Amino acid sequence: MSVRASVPALPPWARFAVRRAAAGVAVVWGTVTVTFFAIHLAPGDIVDGLIGPGASATPALRRQIAAEAGLDQPLLVQYGQELRQLASGDLGWSYQLGQPIGRLLSSQVWPTVQLAVAALTTALVLAVLAAVLTAGRGRAVRGAAALTELLAVSMPSFWLGIILLTVFSYNLHVLPAVGADGPAGLVLPTLSLALPLAGLLAQVIRHELETTDGKPFVLTARSRGLGERALLLRHTLRHALLPLTTLAGFILGGLFGGAVLVENIFTRPGLGRILASAVGSRDLPVVTALVVLSSTVFVIVNTLVDVVHPLIDPRLREEGVA
Repeated sequence: MSVRASVPALPPWARFAVRRAAAGVAVVWGTVTVTFFAIHLAPGDIVDGLIGPGASATPALRRQIAAEAGLDQPLLVQYGQELRQLASGDLGWSYQLGQPIGRLLSSQVWPTVQLAVAALTTALVLAVLAAVLTAGRGRAVRGAAALTELLAVSMPSFWLGIILLTVFSYNLHVLPAVGADGPAGLVLPTLSLALPLAGLLAQVIRHELETTDGKPFVLTARSRGLGERALLLRHTLRHALLPLTTLAGFILGGLFGGAVLVENIFTRPGLGRILASAVGSRDLPVVTALVVLSSTVFVIVNTLVDVVHPLIDPRLREEGVA
């Protein structure tokens, strides 16, 4: 008997876990690598960012600052040290703020989580309502819906945020312009992120609803006297949720690390403002930590999406974990 034959095969869930873990490590490693070399190879000197804008320093002081930050080492050595530090779970210290990055991020992560979850939830609700109300309607209704969604998708979130800020804060004075105090402070940033996403998701859901409506199992259910509302809730909407959950996973991962401009427009606390400040000052440890955090969230969310898919479509449970 060969050694290979004596080794028991892993169950499907274990193979799935191993594949996802390997893919997650590869994604995080790739994003860290690209970020590290992009910052180091960009024009300018990182030491200038450590000294501060407009400040001057003697060559001896510059060498001392570079040595303390490890910037006097060859680039590949710095890269290896960065990977070893991250692998040990140490996010390092901020060059500019002089405090542990873990403490810095933990104090700012919750406002970003609030904004990302609120924006995705709002986008999903608006998209499902728009798609359900317009799917299968006449050409005029579908054309108007498609035009509205195209306009929503075409509007950059930061531009939409400025418009909402001007109308509802400066002109009507019904919603706060800055800060994150209470639910009212979350409304305008949420809409700024959610409306373009809702336009995209509504197009996907409507296409899936109209495609599924002509499939044999739907025609059979309709011929047995199943009402249109029951048909929608039990069959067609469930099939439309498969691509929706996949898109929602990608969107949530992107929202978690991509709300930089919106958070700055509304002067909200959060990871976006930290990232903007760190990139401007070339605070490499902070930028790298935020990249690791965002890519890790992206991997976790999309793994959960893969787990949820068989719960939505029983056929995937019968096939086992892909």
